[in-house]
Amino acid sequence: MGSVVQNDKSRAKRASRARARAGIAVLAVAVIASGCAQGGSTEVRPVRPAPGQQPLKAAPARALDSYAMKLRASAKVAKRWGLARAPLAPPAPPAKKPRITTRKGFEVDGHEEKGLPPVFTTIPTKEKIVFLTIDDGAEKDPAFLRMMSELKVPYTAFLSDYLAKEDYGYFKDMQDRGVGLYNHTLHHPYLPGLSYARQKREICGMQDVIEKRYGKRPTLFRPPFGNYNEDTLRAAKSCGVKYAPIWNEEVFVDRWDYREWDRRIRPGDIVLSHFRGREEWKGTMPDMIRRFLNKVTAEGYAVARLEDYL
Repeated sequence: MGSVVQNDKSRAKRASRARARAGIAVLAVAVIASGCAQGGSTEVRPVRPAPGQQPLKAAPARALDSYAMKLRASAKVAKRWGLARAPLAPPAPPAKKPRITTRKGFEVDGHEEKGLPPVFTTIPTKEKIVFLTIDDGAEKDPAFLRMMSELKVPYTAFLSDYLAKEDYGYFKDMQDRGVGLYNHTLHHPYLPGLSYARQKREICGMQDVIEKRYGKRPTLFRPPFGNYNEDTLRAAKSCGVKYAPIWNEEVFVDRWDYREWDRRIRPGDIVLSHFRGREEWKGTMPDMIRRFLNKVTAEGYAVARLEDYL
């Protein structure tokens, strides 16, 4: 009796498998027939969802996650350095550089005709960006280097040799972090009070120092105190200078100074500060950077790299 029941179960399983194979065969014939009706192709094409019903791809989600992580990291670094908010990211450098000309009223006789380096306080742009430049090299604060590197804030340094030579290595470290090092004369004199020959020694001599110490001859030169005459610019041109940026605002630990009457920052403005510490200021260079960044960020400005626009 038991063997009869077992045989009945085996026959039932075989019948079930046969019905399944028959069903698959019918589906296959239907697919082939459908393909033939559409031009003879037997390719099975997947049905795509209607527009607006596409599944969310992983790549955008990963990109959003990465962006959110960067924002959180930036906010964390800003908080560590005592900033009210994280600095804004600057736009990509322009593919076509703006044309730089001397600011009206800042020309010397025959300035353009003689091809002298343009003197300017602002980069022509509609972007809400400013440029931070720091002069001379008196203070050599390691915390400042760390702060700027961690915050990823670009700046440009104009060095005077009588101060930089106390520690050339400090500025080499700065250069290794991506900062451009440029000419602010050997001894920081009032240049218009010197002869052409002495001005040339001050400017071209500093060109030589920077090339020897840092491997690159500068194309930017800032006259001490922002004072110059035709001889200054002729001397600068003779030793490879192409631009003479000065500034539109100056930032200290405890205040801002402005060139313009309305005391406002404008798009493209060049901001000046100095390498100074507690011996001459009421604070440190990181204190100055906090004042600088808190103001420009609150007003919706990012800090861009000056050389990217020249």
